[in-house]
Amino acid sequence: MLTRVDPGPAVVVCNSCRHSDTAQVDAEGVRGGARLVAELRGLKEDEPRYAGIAVQEMACLFACQDFCTVHLRAPDKIGYVLGRFGGDADAARAILDYAVHYAASDDGRVAYSLWPEGVKGHFITRIPPPGWIAE
Repeated sequence: MLTRVDPGPAVVVCNSCRHSDTAQVDAEGVRGGARLVAELRGLKEDEPRYAGIAVQEMACLFACQDFCTVHLRAPDKIGYVLGRFGGDADAARAILDYAVHYAASDDGRVAYSLWPEGVKGHFITRIPPPGWIAE
């Protein structure tokens, strides 16, 4: 089943992702993906610079070995799947900081010099938008 959401720039979070490679939940019994959703939404609420980025969640992005996985997407832009995050505020801030640059880009490419340190090494794949391939 599909649910229609705003098609604009978004961070889609796997809310069922594991807490770590060895544990499904954290010490409070919360899955890592659910924790990351909460952190992203809290930052988005508190900081106006993130207003243009939707935080959407769904169960399982099928990237289980790369727990705490997100998909960045926007119309006519390359999409990215990133993972191996902690469900904490530092990860959420790095993801949203990258998403702001991503949303402002023409085609989804963000200059490496603009990448927050917290997203480096977390990219799993890039996905061309329908009808396009990346050069």
